[in-house]
Amino acid sequence: MSTRIPTKRYGFFVGSFLITLLLYIDRVCISSAKDAITDDLALTDIQMGWVLSAFALGYALFQVPGGALGDKYGVRKVMTSIMVLWSVFTAMTGAAWNYVSMLTARFIFGAGEAGAFPNIARAAFSWVPLQERGTFQGINFSGSRLGAAFALPLVAYLIDVWGWRTIFYFFGAVGILGAVLFYTLFRNAPEEHKGVSAIERDYIIKNRQEKKENTHTLSLQRILGTKNVILVMIQYVGSNFIFFFMLTWLFPYIKAKYELNLVTTGFYAMMPLLAGALGNWVSGYTVDYIYKKDKWEASRRTPAVIGFALVVIGIISSLYMDTALGAVLCLSVAIFGADMTLSPSWSFCMDIGKEHSGKVSGMMNMAGNLGAFTTALAFPYLQSWTGSNDPFFFVAAFLGVVAIVCWVFMDATKPIQIED
Repeated sequence: MSTRIPTKRYGFFVGSFLITLLLYIDRVCISSAKDAITDDLALTDIQMGWVLSAFALGYALFQVPGGALGDKYGVRKVMTSIMVLWSVFTAMTGAAWNYVSMLTARFIFGAGEAGAFPNIARAAFSWVPLQERGTFQGINFSGSRLGAAFALPLVAYLIDVWGWRTIFYFFGAVGILGAVLFYTLFRNAPEEHKGVSAIERDYIIKNRQEKKENTHTLSLQRILGTKNVILVMIQYVGSNFIFFFMLTWLFPYIKAKYELNLVTTGFYAMMPLLAGALGNWVSGYTVDYIYKKDKWEASRRTPAVIGFALVVIGIISSLYMDTALGAVLCLSVAIFGADMTLSPSWSFCMDIGKEHSGKVSGMMNMAGNLGAFTTALAFPYLQSWTGSNDPFFFVAAFLGVVAIVCWVFMDATKPIQIED
């Protein structure tokens, strides 16, 4: 008779889902509020592009420091600090009085959010058995998509009721409460959590990746000298480039192009994000299903390649649509595909980074969000230079092709070699 393994670790799954839900609600508020903010602060679309890019730049630059801090000092303390910082500057966004103050608030807000996913990845290394990594990452990232999806129409409605500034104050307060709950309930490893039974603790320890007790420092030179790391960074640019468009410019793009009202635009704009949540679930299941067939490398590569193929197909197809619904459905296919790449990407970082997962995943996420930084500027500038939105979408499709090539040469079974 087999012994049923307790599932207290699933509390960590739920907690990470809720954190990413809040993370993206806070992040996407500014897209729904774009028209209200530009009217109130007298900003142009180019200036708004820089505001959106300020977040992405802060987010990109502080990925590696945020992940490294979690590796060194423990996720519990670092993640709590991160949540407090990003929540304070969510509220400060609502207090902005001009272009410069808005740029500053969004840059620091991005820097605050930067360490969130690398620290979740580092916690997952300790808490999640190898055969459950795909499912965990699928659940984790679906929270971000669902948060963004439902925030778009909700915030659009609340702007009419409360005004745009109050939205940011409210979600800032929710974030502080979340930080308190996280510090109270979370522990860095199952060995430290009194609520985890001995049976489950032993099961997790036995089935997670080997953790060395005496680890050496993993230098940036060593990370950047590893082919696997360079390739995972490049492919993540392709994923983030199109997804960040959905978070930032999709809402004002379809509102203006198809002359929609605020709330209707919100419902259209949530469709690709719901597709993204579904893509995360499908990918997470697929990663674990293939891994359990003793095909570790294929479990990462196959969903990612399929995902990027759908990105290219969806983006190019959207250019031939004459209606808002047609364009949004095609872009939903693209985001479904882009989000199919997340579970294998983050699982890959844990595979090759092991106990340095925070730093390695931070490098990948930094590269991806430099792509996001480019997105927020490329969309308005390319439109201004060419008089058309099409060049932006062709660039996004090209990056998807490059990402497929990267995955062909990536190998999850080869961890980074750390010198003594």
